[in-house]
Amino acid sequence: MTKSLEEVHQSVATEHKKTGFRKILAFLGPAYLVSVGYMDPGNWATDIAGGSQFGYSLLWVLLMSNLMALLLQSLSARLGIVTQRDLAQASRETYSKFINYILYFLAEIAIAACDLAEVLGMAIGINLLFDIPLIEGVLITVLDTFLLLFLINKGIRKMEAFIIVLVAIIGFSFIFEMIFAEPELDKVIYGLVPSIPSSAALYIAIGIIGATVMPHNLYLHSSLVQTRKFDRTPAGIKQALKYNFIDSTIALNLAFFVNAAILILAAATFYRNGMFEVAEIQDAHKFLEPLLGTKWAPVLFAVALIAAGQSSTVTGTLAGQIVMEGYLNLRIQPWVRRIITRLIAIIPAVVVILIYGESVTGKLLILSQVILSLQLGFAIIPLIHFVSDKTKMKGFHISRTTQIAAWIIALIIVSLNAKLVYDEITSWLATSNHPAILWCTVVPLAFGFLGLLLYIVFKPFIARIKSNIENHSPHHLKLHFTPKESYTKKNIAISVDFSKADEAALNNAFELGGIDAKYTLIHIVETVGALMYGGHVDDHETTIDEKLLLQYKEMLSQKGFRIETELGFGKPNTVIPKIINVGNFDILVMGTHGHTGLKDILFGTTVDKLRHKISIPLLIVK
Repeated sequence: MTKSLEEVHQSVATEHKKTGFRKILAFLGPAYLVSVGYMDPGNWATDIAGGSQFGYSLLWVLLMSNLMALLLQSLSARLGIVTQRDLAQASRETYSKFINYILYFLAEIAIAACDLAEVLGMAIGINLLFDIPLIEGVLITVLDTFLLLFLINKGIRKMEAFIIVLVAIIGFSFIFEMIFAEPELDKVIYGLVPSIPSSAALYIAIGIIGATVMPHNLYLHSSLVQTRKFDRTPAGIKQALKYNFIDSTIALNLAFFVNAAILILAAATFYRNGMFEVAEIQDAHKFLEPLLGTKWAPVLFAVALIAAGQSSTVTGTLAGQIVMEGYLNLRIQPWVRRIITRLIAIIPAVVVILIYGESVTGKLLILSQVILSLQLGFAIIPLIHFVSDKTKMKGFHISRTTQIAAWIIALIIVSLNAKLVYDEITSWLATSNHPAILWCTVVPLAFGFLGLLLYIVFKPFIARIKSNIENHSPHHLKLHFTPKESYTKKNIAISVDFSKADEAALNNAFELGGIDAKYTLIHIVETVGALMYGGHVDDHETTIDEKLLLQYKEMLSQKGFRIETELGFGKPNTVIPKIINVGNFDILVMGTHGHTGLKDILFGTTVDKLRHKISIPLLIVK
């Protein structure tokens, strides 16, 4: 498995920063790159539409989205810090190749939709500030490819500094916008109380959620936290989790301020003056000066829009690289990746603007955010599964309370999306002149996505149950044995491999030694990593084997047997003799799998090599 964003992986040292503030400062950065996705031009369109149509009443949606985002981004950071895997890599290790291709395709659609919003936002900002036509502005956005290349070559800290400067520009712009707008504070506070005025408000609310909690940010955050090099001890990991949570809290609250400021600005200027149909960014810019009475309001608005588009486009490219490398294990040049992503976004933008004119850009922006929202379930659900997995997370899995909160968030998002899809499809069927075509295309596609969603929800639960059955957890062993009058064997070694063969081996060993003997359970890890690195290996299978061996010990000890364990690494016919010959054992007991034919020859060869290397009796049990 290649490292996530290999060119900047563990490139920022944190170990030598001893003092509290300097230590925190060393970890600050990744969440700011993530936060720009929460204040990109797509957010502007949904926030302006929400504020102008419904006043302050959808502020609570922004607050709820921000709390959702904070939890989900902290889970994403946890995955990257603990497992050293980004979300795409973790998915590739968990799901089948076919499912991963579909998840990759959906992630790419989400990134393309996000990039579409950034292209349009940048182009609109350029158009408003410099009066350059929108089509030309869209084409100019290709040039930011070279900016990304320049920044990534300068290192991740330089990129983070650049993004933080852009975020600061956006933040200061809206501080002044709030001063100019003079919003009604009592109505702002009332807007934090949940309410949905109409079905149109639900569409805008889902767009706001899609614009706020973005699927590509979950991939991005799980990778960016790996740019920090820190002590990989449990204490070091715990500290990294704490500082990254601080980073996320500061950055995402700043993003909430920007989003709330845009919605409040729209409510205080347009809704207050009865202008309920201002959904286009261009209209918002045009009306700001006459309504607020200052020429600086539209200028600051355009500057902040360009800063938002530029910062978002940098992080969108990184997300695309992470998704492609993680799901497909395919690495291409960043500039090629950037050009491809940008063209995917530019082509539909240019086509739509040429056909329908510049007036539809707002609708296109909101549509891009709804598409993002529809992708969310396919990123959130695997993430929750991964960070809840005790084996994957090595003791840093999330608590039951956090799991419940995360699943509630996933349920809210998926339910809202399901309602949106249902309403849209029924509307299309009712108004279409050819409903049969929709029944043959759109409806089966919707059911296909529903099936995929159910699969990724339940597959890990089913796999866990199946794994327990296949691994024959020691709690399933009946261990019926007949007590004997006297026993000669007092120190017995038993080779176990967590299969059905273990039951026969253990029962026969207990018949030989009884309750007073000392038993040593030996298991050999035979992975490629174990063969290469021996006891220094730290892979998924080793972790599972250690856990099962301890379960064996705990269960058998509770039955009154004296149990020790030995975990070896490499080839059994080499490692087992080493363990046996340094111990004071009376006999080695091994189970067989009932092999026949070629397998029997292979297994017999292993046993022959083994018995020639040990100096004690070997009991093979069927």
